[in-house]
Amino acid sequence: MSLFQLGLRRAAAQLSRSSFACGQCLRQQTSAAPPSHILQLVAARVPAIRSYATETKSPMASLSKNIQNETTSEHKSEKKSSFPETNAKSVGYWLLGSAASVFGIVVFGGLTRLTESGLSITEWRPVTGSLPPMSQEDWDSEFEKYRASPEYKMINPHMDLDEFKKIYFMEWAHRQWGRFIGLSFVIPTIYFIARRKVTPRMAATLVGISGLIGFQGFIGWWMVKSGLKDDLFAPGSHPRVSQYRLATHLAAAFACYSWMLLAGLSVFRAHRALRDPKAAAKHFAALKSPALNILRRSVLGLTALIFTTVLSGALVAGLDAGLIYNEFPKMGTGYMPPKSELLDKFYSRKEDGSDLWWRNMLENPSFVQLDHRILAMTTFTSVLALFAYSRTGRIKAAMPPNVRKGVMGLVHLVSLQVALGITTLIYMVPMHLAVTHQAGALALLSGALVLGQRLRIPKNTVALVQRHLKNGAQPLKTQALSQKIQEVAKNAATKA
Repeated sequence: MSLFQLGLRRAAAQLSRSSFACGQCLRQQTSAAPPSHILQLVAARVPAIRSYATETKSPMASLSKNIQNETTSEHKSEKKSSFPETNAKSVGYWLLGSAASVFGIVVFGGLTRLTESGLSITEWRPVTGSLPPMSQEDWDSEFEKYRASPEYKMINPHMDLDEFKKIYFMEWAHRQWGRFIGLSFVIPTIYFIARRKVTPRMAATLVGISGLIGFQGFIGWWMVKSGLKDDLFAPGSHPRVSQYRLATHLAAAFACYSWMLLAGLSVFRAHRALRDPKAAAKHFAALKSPALNILRRSVLGLTALIFTTVLSGALVAGLDAGLIYNEFPKMGTGYMPPKSELLDKFYSRKEDGSDLWWRNMLENPSFVQLDHRILAMTTFTSVLALFAYSRTGRIKAAMPPNVRKGVMGLVHLVSLQVALGITTLIYMVPMHLAVTHQAGALALLSGALVLGQRLRIPKNTVALVQRHLKNGAQPLKTQALSQKIQEVAKNAATKA
């Protein structure tokens, strides 16, 4: 009996369930159940989940996974580089701080020149020269080197060691400041690029500025070297550095400062634009007005004119041309020196006199001061003309408020600079006025650069603003769609 029961159990286990079910039940089980009316509505609204409506897994989970995959693929397609789209704000602060440091060293360099300290160190040692003389023997050695220079023999033959230390420390501090600027810029540049804190464009800018700083150190020594050789002086001339090399040194410093300033301002401008993309888009649209095209080109030309005037001022300083004709607006009995003085054959080095004009313009102190006066008054008149043009009805209506303030600020700066220049000339170049006049030149150039930057339309920032506006509308649509799907799923669950 037990064997019979065991065989019956084995036979029942081998039989399928269909053997004990009726045909009608089997037909209902094999036919696929159609999707519900709620799922059909969701599938009609969201094409991405049509394929999931007939599957056994949850449609809501499938839809969520689909949206997540699409978002991830969009981010991967947008982020093609490891560099960011915008620079870190700390980069902007660092650039403006570096520009302020260059501003300071330009002013201190003027003090070094006015105290005639620039030729006190007769060697260029970029690394070992960072330490001053530490013992009496070291001081005696440095003093002996200075005694062999033309400046000591012709100007300072009665200078003792204590007086030498004063001018030595002026030049040493100037060089130390230059080393500090170089290290405080190159090291952070490497860090910001390695940590991907800057865009590729900014990375190239930082590398370029670093190279310019290094080249500026070489120009500085090249300038000092010109004052240590007798063969570079004209017969009977005062020992001084070449006015050409001095102008090159100052031009490189102004270029470095301008590059840092514009780069730093661009960082903050991009951050302000992305903080409020809609307002930034309106602002950029206003800058695209055709009425501002002439104003934009005029500011660019004015910036070049200011830079040229600065270079002519460097020639005046190099030739000590501010110590003659200390009156204004006349130069002696007239508004310009006599022609025989302006075109002096003494400065011509060719027998045919083909270099008479340009050598007198660049080497004759009387002609150099006249050049600087003409350029300075041309700059002053141009700024006033720009101000008057910006107040015309059509231009005034198209100018953004910050551009209007920039034009007014430029008028104030150029007025102050002209007053400083005239005062410096009348009082025969006192040290404090001369240094302030040099600082005023850099401040005036800064005003022109800031105004030009406000009128400029940065293409990269405009593209970022447009992208943010486009991406900012997409999350709102996705959120509304998710809310609708949640409502549909909740109603479906209630009915079930």
